[in-house]
Amino acid sequence: MLFPRLSARDLEGKDLDLPSAFSLPLTVALIAFDRHQQTLVDSWMPWLEQQMTSHEGLAVVELPTIARRWAPFRPVIDGGMAASIKIPKILQRTWTIYGDVRKLTTPLNISTRSTISVILVERGGAVLWQGLGPFSEEIAAQLGDVIGRYWPKIS
Repeated sequence: MLFPRLSARDLEGKDLDLPSAFSLPLTVALIAFDRHQQTLVDSWMPWLEQQMTSHEGLAVVELPTIARRWAPFRPVIDGGMAASIKIPKILQRTWTIYGDVRKLTTPLNISTRSTISVILVERGGAVLWQGLGPFSEEIAAQLGDVIGRYWPKIS
């Protein structure tokens, strides 16, 4: 399975083309569909920060995915997110996607938008693993196993 071709923009205003923007060997993408899901995204960050320390070349991106009807309000929505975050590394790793949400969910077989999707993507866009929901030791162990299996091949 390949990550679909989409346009995104980080919260510093840099335009990105996905999946080519996944430039490191492995990227964990946390896909959220609702602003209330930010707490679910945040629940993953301590564990992911630890993984990035252990695996140089592992990236994490947050992908707030917002319906097309909100695209005219992108400056306000993204600006509000950026104003509340203010931390450059978080602004750079938060890539907003505006448009037909099905262009993301259908190719990735995401069956629910009621929680976040956690996806491990290889440089170039190959999807290596998918999970759903907030951080749990069980899901993190599954993701960690996949990272561990691929890491010797890419480091």
